[in-house]
Amino acid sequence: MMPKFLTILLMLSTPTFAFAEDALNDGRLLYAYNCASCHGANLEGQENWRTPNDDSILPAPPHDETGHTWHHDDDLLFSYTKLGGAELLKQRGMPGFASGMPGFKDILTDAEIVTVLEYIKSTWPKEIQEAQSERSRNKDQ
Repeated sequence: MMPKFLTILLMLSTPTFAFAEDALNDGRLLYAYNCASCHGANLEGQENWRTPNDDSILPAPPHDETGHTWHHDDDLLFSYTKLGGAELLKQRGMPGFASGMPGFKDILTDAEIVTVLEYIKSTWPKEIQEAQSERSRNKDQ
């Protein structure tokens, strides 16, 4: 898991609205290669993403402003992406949780995960970016 000081450093040094254009392009490419097959090429998610499939697993949610991604702080988004849904929830005391979200710790570096998340956040309207950023800043208060 990314050390908290590194997360804070990244948040302070690269706010969503100022993330370098090259990094956002890298994030877009990493998203297209690693995430779009489930979450959609346009971040639209899978159909009926709020209703579990027959296997009790929720379809992939959208990462655009219509989904719930922006409701979560940066640390949760990073950990969920790195570890996957089942592992993160197991670590948080909810073993046996069925999740379709795999962990990317063996596929993407921590910096690449941050780059993908920054790309996703860059697509949101400014007021949603600000709300998510505020949530991340106030997480531990």
